[in-house]
Amino acid sequence: MEYLHEGGLDEVVTESQACRHVDALLTQLRRSSPLRRVLLLPPDMTRLHSWAGFLTCQLYERLHRDAEVAILPAVGTHLPMTPAELTHMFPGVPHNVFHVHDWRNGVASLGEVPGSLVHRLSEGKLDFSINVELDRLIVERSWDAIISIGQLVPHEVIGIANHAKNVFVGAGGSDLINKSHWLGAVHGIERIMGRADTPVRAVLDYASEHLGKHLPIVYLLTVRARSFSPLPLYSGGEGPGVRGSASQDAHKEDRGDLVTRGLYAGDDRACFERGAALCRQVNLDRLERAPKKVVVYLDPLEYKSTWLGNKAIYRTRMAIADAGELIVLAPGVRTFGEDPTIDRMIRSFGYRGTPATLANVKAHPELTANLSASAHLIHGSSEGRFTIRYCPGHLTRQEIEAVGFEYGDLASMMTRYEPSQLRDGWNKMPDGEEVYFISNPALGLWGTAGRFDD
Repeated sequence: MEYLHEGGLDEVVTESQACRHVDALLTQLRRSSPLRRVLLLPPDMTRLHSWAGFLTCQLYERLHRDAEVAILPAVGTHLPMTPAELTHMFPGVPHNVFHVHDWRNGVASLGEVPGSLVHRLSEGKLDFSINVELDRLIVERSWDAIISIGQLVPHEVIGIANHAKNVFVGAGGSDLINKSHWLGAVHGIERIMGRADTPVRAVLDYASEHLGKHLPIVYLLTVRARSFSPLPLYSGGEGPGVRGSASQDAHKEDRGDLVTRGLYAGDDRACFERGAALCRQVNLDRLERAPKKVVVYLDPLEYKSTWLGNKAIYRTRMAIADAGELIVLAPGVRTFGEDPTIDRMIRSFGYRGTPATLANVKAHPELTANLSASAHLIHGSSEGRFTIRYCPGHLTRQEIEAVGFEYGDLASMMTRYEPSQLRDGWNKMPDGEEVYFISNPALGLWGTAGRFDD
């Protein structure tokens, strides 16, 4: 059932409104049973701007005096959150209530997604079953409520992130993580991005409905967007929509504050469907034409690896013109994988495109056993259609070029494309060069109308 839904294209859900919604949600849950033991499942720092940190703090504040509250960040394959990150994202919540998810060794099995379903969803390309596992903290302890908190946002593997993904992938085990990512890669990233119904979503729906039905899971979901209205589409020349030079204050005003457009809660798929519809309205950026050069900035607080930073590629690939260039300003990137094993595989096999990766999966058992890494290698390639120039803060030219990217010197690129002096969208540089700038790729999906293929 749905517990709350508020949202719209021009709505702004304020903190005070959200607090009232949290109170109402907990009141409804207490009507079913007392809340003596509650598990919260928020995302990690890679979803810093999701508002999940704020909502988790509000839930903890209202629950911890009368209930045992545990918090399990849904990190998936990412590194565990550091004490500094916990303090930054969840201020005021004591660190001793947080638990660390171990996606390889700390999980218990719930059952299998049948191979026949995977075969059908993959259009006959795959023929394996999927073992569904969850963190032992979820399945081996008795909870009155498990509240999964997160943001609905376009995603390269599932179409629109969150809902069951936050539980079954974010707090799930290696088999589902690996095989769901491979299913998404085989189906095709550009057939998935920004869509509510995809093969991977169907797998997670099956896991939720058939294997996890006994768990008292409730979803609390946000939809977020910039506060400004989209500017007129750029059509060339010096008319409306041209992003030119302006003062620093004008840049800040134009870029807009991140606001919450929708807040949804429920224990089934209905809250996802309602929120996903709004997500598609506010997080899909349709461009009238394909830019030849796209510049993406990666906040060093969020992006420390290409495993995460490649959102710059995923979210823009349907926008960039053929033979165009993507410049990734990545001051915090210091590694390729979030996990030592995956980091080594990325360094070994690189982002070489689909044919090379498929051949390597057949030839190398290590890739076969880590299909999420294999999928990542496909997603991180432009398939030769455009140039990807990475400008990392802590990786060398040799390291970047060895995995198949072009290298850019961060200092010189930051001087030319200073993020604080660029507006989100079209910009005309002093020498006449035209670039399309994105200040955070996690907040949307960019593409031409034809490539979105609504």
